[in-house]
Amino acid sequence: MLTNIPGYPRIGSQRELKKACENYWTGKISLERLELTARQLRKQHWSLLQDAGINLIPSNDFSYYDQVLDMCLTMGVIPARFKALQQTLANPACLELYFAMARGYQKNNFDITAMEMTKWFDTNYHYLVPEFEAEQQYTLHSRKCVEEFKEALSLGIVTKPVLIGPLTFILSGKIKDSSIGYNTLLERLLPVYIQLLTELHNAGAEWVQLDEPCLVTDLEPATRELYRRAYASIKRALPTLNILLTTYFGGLEDNTDLALQLPVQALHIDLVRAPEQLETVLSNFPEAMQLSLGVVDGRNIWKNDYVSSVALITQAINSIGSERILLATSCSLLHTPYNLDNETALPQEIKQWMAFAEQKVAEVIALKDIIAGDKNLLEENQQVMNSRKTAASIHIPAVKARMQNIADTDMQRHSTFPVRQSLQQSALKLPLFPTTTIGSFPQTDEIRQLRANLKKGNISLETYDTDIRTAITQAIHWQEHLGLDVLVHGEFERNDMVEYFGEQLQGFVFTQHGWVQSYGTRCVKPPVIFGDVQRPKPMTVGWSSYAQSLTNKPVKGMLTGPITILQWSFVRNDQPRMQTAFQLALAIRDEVKDLEDAGITVIQVDEPALREGLPLRKARRPAYLQQSVAAFRLAVSTVADATQIHTHMCYAEFNDIIEHIAAMDADVITIETSRSQMELLEAFAHFHYPNETGPGVYDIHSPRVPAVAEMEALLHKAAKLLPPRNIWVNPDCGLKTRKWPETEMALRNMVTAAKNMRAQAN
Repeated sequence: MLTNIPGYPRIGSQRELKKACENYWTGKISLERLELTARQLRKQHWSLLQDAGINLIPSNDFSYYDQVLDMCLTMGVIPARFKALQQTLANPACLELYFAMARGYQKNNFDITAMEMTKWFDTNYHYLVPEFEAEQQYTLHSRKCVEEFKEALSLGIVTKPVLIGPLTFILSGKIKDSSIGYNTLLERLLPVYIQLLTELHNAGAEWVQLDEPCLVTDLEPATRELYRRAYASIKRALPTLNILLTTYFGGLEDNTDLALQLPVQALHIDLVRAPEQLETVLSNFPEAMQLSLGVVDGRNIWKNDYVSSVALITQAINSIGSERILLATSCSLLHTPYNLDNETALPQEIKQWMAFAEQKVAEVIALKDIIAGDKNLLEENQQVMNSRKTAASIHIPAVKARMQNIADTDMQRHSTFPVRQSLQQSALKLPLFPTTTIGSFPQTDEIRQLRANLKKGNISLETYDTDIRTAITQAIHWQEHLGLDVLVHGEFERNDMVEYFGEQLQGFVFTQHGWVQSYGTRCVKPPVIFGDVQRPKPMTVGWSSYAQSLTNKPVKGMLTGPITILQWSFVRNDQPRMQTAFQLALAIRDEVKDLEDAGITVIQVDEPALREGLPLRKARRPAYLQQSVAAFRLAVSTVADATQIHTHMCYAEFNDIIEHIAAMDADVITIETSRSQMELLEAFAHFHYPNETGPGVYDIHSPRVPAVAEMEALLHKAAKLLPPRNIWVNPDCGLKTRKWPETEMALRNMVTAAKNMRAQAN
């Protein structure tokens, strides 16, 4: 049997790539230094996999920002608005153009908006959305993939280049002109794919991995035909190149026959998400094809249960023989932290149940050794599995009892929205087009150092509290001066919108170095939910109450919703995920009640990950959405009618879930619409969304500062779609990652745009 890793993390175990990119952007290091860091990381990852004994080692899974953006530059899928900038650059495939497409570009007399960003299938990883325009001519614009293959070869390592497959690339993008369709795009892109694959083959590549996760989604008959045509063309052009067709995040189901008919050397399937698909795949498996078994979880941090994996591997061996099998992780290890050995503070009881990327690589090798006859590895693993099943630390009887007593009335507000809206207008006395922000303000080096000093014991809690209060005081007065209508305390005490809450809830543990990439250089350390969840004491009331005491304007209480905490954590896999979600909802419900009792009349419970968790198959979506909406309503429905409940969602398509968003019954929802130029808001208009909406008027993931006229134009678009009395004015997400000067300029422009809209309405 061969061993196969579909992809490996790229940010560095100490976030070396993140730091190098950000230092390059600010001019602290040269391009050469950035490229050196990248080469060092690639060499480190390739060598680790080679030393571990992996046969199919990935290359081109490395990216400075995003693998889909890499593919755009490779294929020449460059939006027209970047063409003028591109013409000024000595190297048209350089990183300056690449980063401009990712982050926007506002210098040298250019003012170019970034590409749209959304979630990669049902993960928390964000990708840059390809923009397909009618006039685009696709050429092999970047040879990054070939260059990195040759780079590994120079180190004596033969890798398996990884590319996004042609259909998943097309289906993940947006067609900007109705005169072209998928058929036309494939005709234009396929020759470029074949040219790239030919260059890889000529350079010595024996295997190339084409990622086609769209094969685990619902496909139209016409799309299936495009798959057949694409892979037949590739086979004709390159009959001796081994293609590893890689699927993940679900089962093939009704696309099984399609996948098995494609002329590829090997097929990879995800047996963590969909173990049941193995029997169907094996029942009609082609004699000339190899099968890659994704048995080690690439998306969670729990140790592999070797007994379960061995059963699947044995089933495959008995059907097609061991020589046709590849052992693999379920998907790229991009979604897991680097190395559990770096964690020195985790409780040993819980640490023994866990595995990070490096340990998962070892698990793939261990499974191969077990199949070869090593029974000791199997016995040791079962001892760990049994210790987790019987651990007293996991189960809290009081939580289980409370779960049993949840009633339907716990998920209902007292009155309908029109009644609540009238009461809230009387209580809050907000103007038309009220302004607010999503919650966080820039996290300066000083604020980060303050939290770090407290954690290290370098300062007292009293000193820390005093400094945080000072930051909150300054933020409140600054917002009042700007003229914002509903204020926030700034979240200076929070490291992360999920980690902060998890640290105060039972059932969680935390890593020191468990970083994973969210987008670009944004890395998060997901909490680990290992057991039953409950809230021992209030988590945010003190800071929110202090902020409210400084102003007569309403200050929002800021909480993270149960589904987002669930989605952005590594979740226990010994009970249904929604059972954990409802435990989280009860904990948030207690916090909402305490905030209201403390005089906080506007409470925001963010659910940016609700859309992210949507099952990839449409048939499974209604049950998920019903449960997710119920969890949100359980969290917020304890409040009085006059208390205004906000929620926030970002970087997601809403068309197919708008009725469920309405069913959440939040008084106000704020959403991302700036990168899409209010396109996402059309879902709210066509559905006639009944409650209030805050369409984001500027993109906080870009350093550019939009002008007043630009924001005002977006608000005019919104006012054509929604009743002006229901429109809020806000950024499209929190401002944590931005700098203060650009934040002040952007918010000042935003307030001016809102005032202009009020004047025009009057």
